[in-house]
Amino acid sequence: MSGSQAETRPAGHDGSVLDRALALVAFLRAHCPWDAAQTPASLTRYLLEEAHEVAGAIADGDPAALRGELGDLLLNVAFQVVIGEETGAFSREDVVAGLEQKMRRRHPHLYGLGEAEPWEAIKARERAGAPAGGILDEVPHGLDPLLRAFRIQDRVARVGFDWPDPRGAWEKVREETEEIGRELAEADPDRLEDEVGDLFFAAVNLARLSHVHPSTALARANAKFSRRFRALEALAAERGVVVGEATLEELDVLWDEVKRIERAPVPGEGAS
Repeated sequence: MSGSQAETRPAGHDGSVLDRALALVAFLRAHCPWDAAQTPASLTRYLLEEAHEVAGAIADGDPAALRGELGDLLLNVAFQVVIGEETGAFSREDVVAGLEQKMRRRHPHLYGLGEAEPWEAIKARERAGAPAGGILDEVPHGLDPLLRAFRIQDRVARVGFDWPDPRGAWEKVREETEEIGRELAEADPDRLEDEVGDLFFAAVNLARLSHVHPSTALARANAKFSRRFRALEALAAERGVVVGEATLEELDVLWDEVKRIERAPVPGEGAS
């Protein structure tokens, strides 16, 4: 290796592909005022957005989009690592070593460290060795609110604070829906926000107890609505209806027709 090549690599690193991502971020922070001004907190929303974009590309089954979105997510991860090194909070070696140690603990049979154990048993032992805290202390605050609700409910269910079956959760959803109806009449925005939040929380509980992941269910609902609305737009164009100028009643007629077409049996497959 020539002297010039050695100088372009961070000291103590082998110039791996992932190190190139970290070097890219270090370069940006050294030469771009916007990048230099960022903090872990200011970058959090971009990190979450990119993670969702990755999930979207996976759901779409689009490898080209996934490649690009993974690059964007890697950039955000690299930002957090580089800033950690700049502040002295941790190094890239600390991050990777922590990951390696955790995977060794959780896969002892793969590393000759013991017999295979259930994942939850290993995690329970790790929790037992951690400083004492409340049941909910391990639920990350930075999770998407929908996922955090799911994790909160899962945690308290482990200590018996749970409905015995989905019926109790369903009754709670009905109760919260009725409370929203009362708050709509009162027109108090703060109380209405509280009640809408309670309804979401109850709906997540119903999903969990029904063995449905709320994030997956909502993603499917989003995809279904988007698919049907695009079909509505196409049908409107065929009929000479301008979507932005049509009445709600006209759009409802098109919407119902789209649903009928979607649900109609495919010729040759018989009625379902």
